[in-house]
Amino acid sequence: MSAKVLKHAVIYTGEEKIEDGYVRFTDKILNVGPASEYQAQAGDDVEILRDRVIVPGFIDVHAHGGYSYDAMDGDADQIAAMAQKMMTNEGVTTLFATTMTQSDHNIEHAMAGVKAAAAKNPVIQGIHLEGPFISPVFKGAQPEEYIKDPDTKLLAHWNELSGNMIKLITYAPEDNGAAAFEDYCLSHGIVPSVGHSNATRAQMMQSKATHVTHLYNAQREFKHREPGVTGHAMLENSMTGELICDGFHIVPDMIKLALELKGVDRIELVTDSMRAKGMPEGESELGGQKVFVKDKQARLADGTLAGSVLQYPDAFVNIMRFTGCSVADAVKMSSGNQAKEFNLTQKGYIIPGKDADMNLFDSAFKLQETYSFGQAHHAE
Repeated sequence: MSAKVLKHAVIYTGEEKIEDGYVRFTDKILNVGPASEYQAQAGDDVEILRDRVIVPGFIDVHAHGGYSYDAMDGDADQIAAMAQKMMTNEGVTTLFATTMTQSDHNIEHAMAGVKAAAAKNPVIQGIHLEGPFISPVFKGAQPEEYIKDPDTKLLAHWNELSGNMIKLITYAPEDNGAAAFEDYCLSHGIVPSVGHSNATRAQMMQSKATHVTHLYNAQREFKHREPGVTGHAMLENSMTGELICDGFHIVPDMIKLALELKGVDRIELVTDSMRAKGMPEGESELGGQKVFVKDKQARLADGTLAGSVLQYPDAFVNIMRFTGCSVADAVKMSSGNQAKEFNLTQKGYIIPGKDADMNLFDSAFKLQETYSFGQAHHAE
């Protein structure tokens, strides 16, 4: 098999920055290093990419939908098409299709649909089960009538239906049955994530959660007499926090605060996007609820933020703009941290042996092209 070579770009491998570099690959990364060290081999297809920046493909562990599609629809072809759109338009080369609080039947349908979609499109590497085991106090845009206490038997059933694709679960650890539920997660490779939760700091200290869903949003707030979920996440080095960097869910100063307190190794950028992403403004839908999209914000009729229409390259640029962090730091928060936390051993880095998942940006950080398993895709 002949190899593709991208040469003379600035390359962020996830481990180092190479100012004038090359990367040689098929479906896997074969070689990467300074351009001066490239040794031509027969059949190499060399492309010169001056004034380009190459970073690892993005990993979004929290995205419900986009481009008119939603994981809860349970349609394998549509979910596969959704993942393809996210990869082509946003550089998301690894996706955890995310569900939400709904009826048992609808969640079962989604589990089967995502499993079948993943067989069609390997960009889908897992499922993030968000709800229904959450607190009605911080339900956000999750429909309250389907909320229930943690149910280990039900989770095991859904995980079996999905082909054991559930990799992340959002739940309220203060609810009855949470301890056994957490034990099931930890023994089945599922990361337990506190979210949509009214837990106190004391309750969080008893929890086995190691991840926090959309830090700051839909959780007991950080207050001077009760740290709550947010304060616990900030204080504990074991906790990894998601950030929705659209400037609406969290104001830039609070994003900067989270990064300064947590550090670059414990933050992951997510979109929490819904089906309206990539679509014209106006009325949309989330979990059977009407959603109205205007000025890049998605809200329920009562004004509650309902997911987002954030595209991943905007999150990537925004974290640098809001906090002043480096490109290398943004790369960690968009790929490397996720690869490590979820044991995605072939993802997250541009180093030999990994899947050839890469994003090419121009010097102004506008996405130009995405490579997924070594195949080129141009942003629409």
